Amino acid sequence: MTVGSSRPGTTRRVVCLGETMGQLTAVPPATLSEAGQVAVDVAGAESTVALHLARFGVPTAWVSRLGADPFGQRIRALLERYGVDTRFVEVDPGRPTGVYFKDPSPEGTAVYYYRAGSAASAMAPRIITDDLLDGAPLVHLTGITTALSESCRATVEELLRKASRTACPISFDVNHRPKLWRDRDAAAELLELANRADIVFVGLDEAEALWDTATPASVRTLLGRPREVVVKDGANGATLFLDHEELFEPAWQVDVVEPVGAGDSFAAGYLYERLAGRDGRARLRSGHRLAAAALGTTADFAEL
Repeated sequence: MTVGSSRPGTTRRVVCLGETMGQLTAVPPATLSEAGQVAVDVAGAESTVALHLARFGVPTAWVSRLGADPFGQRIRALLERYGVDTRFVEVDPGRPTGVYFKDPSPEGTAVYYYRAGSAASAMAPRIITDDLLDGAPLVHLTGITTALSESCRATVEELLRKASRTACPISFDVNHRPKLWRDRDAAAELLELANRADIVFVGLDEAEALWDTATPASVRTLLGRPREVVVKDGANGATLFLDHEELFEPAWQVDVVEPVGAGDSFAAGYLYERLAGRDGRARLRSGHRLAAAALGTTADFAEL
């Protein structure tokens, strides 16, 4: 195992932790069973947030593990091209970088993951070094990471412990992936993690599936600890609960090419405006703006 290095940077960097994979999608968009060609791209919930924030000039570090393979090289090159700090990324010569395939159809997009035994699934608490959170204004996590393996779960716990000790705000996107949880109780674990965060993003549909909460207000009642809770309701819009305030902002109306990844872009837009000190309405609008760009492409990370 080797530890990668990019450029030295300011210690006041947002920290994003999670797995990023190679992504393959049919071009033009079609089901994989009928596709003639595929496009190779990069996709990961947390790295999408990191890429957007870095593109907007926010110092950002991405923490993860990659295989010593072309997918790992491609992922690292993309992040560094946009200025994301990759000094905390480990490279594992014995495990591959994960990959996944998007299979779009008129009924929705199916996703096929090939990530078992990946380099990222072997993340361990040692990756959370003492200097990682030095001056960090925010940490961003998702529910995906803790589901990957027991060592990933322990890594998330270590990051939460150190963030709590430094009073660093935690942003948590529930991002429920049922196939990853197998015999574990996703509902209980994700609820516990969400209630340890300061900012929570959750889709109304996934909240209902997990916790039987059918309205944004019922989600807020369940998530009583976080200061900010954003409940996304697809093409309808998003509701922000900020302290005692409730704001709804309608989504942009766009022709959807493929929806997977739009929620991560939404989180990036919201967090960027929050870091800039803007109000709840501006945060929601920026989230919708970036989500709309992602909805118009098969890529997870889409520039405006």
